[in-house]
Formats: sequence, C-alpha cells, structure tokens
Amino acid sequence: MKKKKLVMDIRGLTKYYGKVVGIEGLDLKVYEGEIMGFLGPNGAGKTTTIRACLDLIHKSDGVVNIFGLDSHRDSLEIRRRTGYLPGDFGMYPDLKVRTILKYLLSQNGISDTTRMEELARSFELDLDRKYGELSKGNRQKAGIVQAFMADQDLIMLDEPTSGLDPLMQKKFYGFLREERENGKTIFMSSHILAEVEEVCDRVAIIRNGHLQVVENIHSLKEKMGKKLVVEFENSVDTGLFEMEGVNDFSIDGRMVTMIVTSNLDEVIKTVSRQNIINMSLETFSLEHLFLTYYSRGGRDP
Repeated sequence: MKKKKLVMDIRGLTKYYGKVVGIEGLDLKVYEGEIMGFLGPNGAGKTTTIRACLDLIHKSDGVVNIFGLDSHRDSLEIRRRTGYLPGDFGMYPDLKVRTILKYLLSQNGISDTTRMEELARSFELDLDRKYGELSKGNRQKAGIVQAFMADQDLIMLDEPTSGLDPLMQKKFYGFLREERENGKTIFMSSHILAEVEEVCDRVAIIRNGHLQVVENIHSLKEKMGKKLVVEFENSVDTGLFEMEGVNDFSIDGRMVTMIVTSNLDEVIKTVSRQNIINMSLETFSLEHLFLTYYSRGGRDP
C-alpha cells in the first residue's frame, strides 16, 4: 500500500491571547488528497488554528510544517501553494469582482483567467458586478472562487458555506469531492455537522482550544455504535439485554432502546426470540458524536 504523503504536520500548536487560551497543545496531521473537517462551535479555536498555520498570527508555541516547510520561516512559499478563504472574507466594494480577482491572481504570477471564469460560471457568480452590490451569498461565492482559482495544492477554508443557499451548498460539496479526486488537500473548518459528515474523510473536533478527537468519520460512527429500538408485544426481562455488545439500555413500558457497539448479530438474534411489534436500527450521526463531546461541561471562549 502506498504511504500517504503528509501535507500538514502540526505539533503542540499553542496560541494565547494574554491569559486567554486560543488553542493549546494541538497535534494534527493532514494528508495529501483528503478533506479534513475541523469541527467546533464559534469560539472553539478553529479560526485561530488556521491563521496560526498560515502565520497570519504568530503562534505562542509549537511547530507547524506545511509541505515540509516551516510555517513561519517559509510562510511566503506556503501561501503561494495554498488557497485560503477566511471567515471574514471581503473585497473592495467599489471595484468589479473580475478586477479584484484578476489582481489577486496576478499576485500568484498567473495571468490566465480561464479557471477563474469557469469557477464563476459554475457557482453562478457575475464577475462584472461591483463587490459592494453583491448579496451575502454571492460575496461568499466570490470568496470560494478566490480560494480555488489559482489551482493550488492545499486549500484552507474557514466556514466556507456561510451565506450559501442549500442548492449552492450541494453544488459546493460536489465540487469539493471533484477537487479531492484531482489530488487537492482540503482543510475545512465548520460548525455545520451535516456538511462535515457529507464531504469530509476525517474529522477533528475542537473544544475550548483543545483537540478532543481526530478520526475517520465512519470509524467514529462504528465506535459510537448503533441505536436499536424495539417494541415488544409483552414485557420482557431486563436480563435479556445484559449481553456482550450492549453498552446501555433503557426501558419504557414495552419499548426498549439500547446502544449496540459490537456483537450485533447475536443481539438481533436474542431480541428476535421475543414477540416483536416494531424494531428500528440506526447508525449514530456525527451530530450525536458532536453533542457527546460538547455535553461534558465547560464553556467555549
């Protein structure tokens, strides 16, 4: 099996704002050709992490290597190879979008506007409107085009779908998958659980500036288990559910809800020996996982 190429290597990344923790001791690796979701509510440390990685703010401690380059010493080279959509993206309101984007392209030494124009058509963005005349959604489209138009190796996106309508969000998700197939590496912060679940290969959950978990989304769901809800015809002995693989169960009359983390086949066979009226089995969503980590007390800064 071919070894994955490491694109981002973050070790012990820390940023303090005075005595306030922005992020602390963050360790994270991002590999070529993957979409990494960086999940957390507003104030959890997502933007601070992205800006520190790009040396837009100076870290307090830690090491960040991108493309094998030091994030501070080699920041100009890293930015040349990285597309970036900030969460507070904005352009000059009195200039046409085309004028601004062409100028930004020129900063990367690119004069060919073909990809820029293709992206604008795809996202239904009018390049000949003044930026100040655009709606919030169209301003976000301009930011997306800006992030991808130079066709760079790594794309870092801070809340990229903010302001987009649901149909445009779907189109954007499809576009991200296409970019991944073309070998792009995408690091995307979000507080929208559904979009991370839909497009990301792995997810990192951050809470109060500290990383809680980093794992493949499907693996996380498997570890969280499945929820089995069974309505029996008659009351059943609670001892029936004290078996390997059942981590938790609750009974409400003849309705039993249990969390099954392993041995599912045997659990189903055991349950089916009783008279069943109705039964459902569902995999936990990322939302359940997220709420699990954020229901442990504490407050986001």
